[in-house]
Amino acid sequence: MGHSGHPSPLMTDLLRHSGGVAIIDGGLATELERHGADLNDPLWSAKCLLTSPHLIHTVHTDYLEAGADIIITASYQATIQGFEAKGYTTEEGETMLRRSVEIACEAREAYTKSDSSGKVLKQRPIIVAASVGSYGAYLADGSEYSGIYGEAVNLETLKEFHRRRVKILAESGADLIAFETIPNKVEAQAYVELLEEENIEVPAWFAFNSKDGINVVSGDSLIECATIADRSKRVVAVGINCTPPRFIHELISSIRKVTTKPILIYPNSGECYDAEIKEWVQHNTGVSDDDFVSYVNKWCDAGACLVGGCCRTTPNTIRAIYKTLANRSTDAPM
Repeated sequence: MGHSGHPSPLMTDLLRHSGGVAIIDGGLATELERHGADLNDPLWSAKCLLTSPHLIHTVHTDYLEAGADIIITASYQATIQGFEAKGYTTEEGETMLRRSVEIACEAREAYTKSDSSGKVLKQRPIIVAASVGSYGAYLADGSEYSGIYGEAVNLETLKEFHRRRVKILAESGADLIAFETIPNKVEAQAYVELLEEENIEVPAWFAFNSKDGINVVSGDSLIECATIADRSKRVVAVGINCTPPRFIHELISSIRKVTTKPILIYPNSGECYDAEIKEWVQHNTGVSDDDFVSYVNKWCDAGACLVGGCCRTTPNTIRAIYKTLANRSTDAPM
């Protein structure tokens, strides 16, 4: 275990205020669509940074009112290269990355100052996490769900691809950098080296995705991936996102074998994403909010201490998680 190092003050403070388990927000893209955004674009949610930032603000607010302690920015698919491919300049791409964090910070500030009756909690630390999607997310061909990038993409390629974006997000006012849907070992290693080389002071979390409950989606061992995250003093939490709920318990057990860092989990609703048609399919595998939430206590008992939702989860899911956690014993381990 020996690499975990000292607990992060950010995480310690957050978990102390939240009674041992903090709540991450839910899906962004489906909520933006529900509010009227058209996301049929390789930029996906990042498109709203251009067309409708007010909708992103609204969705962040909805999650805060539902009880989320952590809101994740709309930068998952926002890459400088992706914006350039759409005809924007490097500077415009960088501005939009910063804007993703500004919108989340503005939503937090407005929520904190408001006295809306919709609030679940008056006083709590709210964390803004700047999302970094994988190289596969930029390709927009579903390869973040396979982790297979081809032989031309190696450690150095990945470091150079992510370098500028990570530096900008680290300097944008976010409290944390959320490396999400990490599909393979080489990308995790690239992130670790990048954080070190650029001396990134903002803490990071690493969230991997799995489709079998044992390995990450590329077939690399989750235990090996989690070990890479554990060894970096800049990584303050490690876990799983965008993975069907039925696999989560086993994945938490695997991660616990190699780290004492806080474990985060924000699964999807259990449906599958079809990269060909760019739609969610197999609705019979999706779980209702009630079923999703029925897992939450088991996940926390297994060792998760940051819990939320990913694709196809909503503010209703997060509100239900909040209520479930509020009913957990008040003497939960800190």
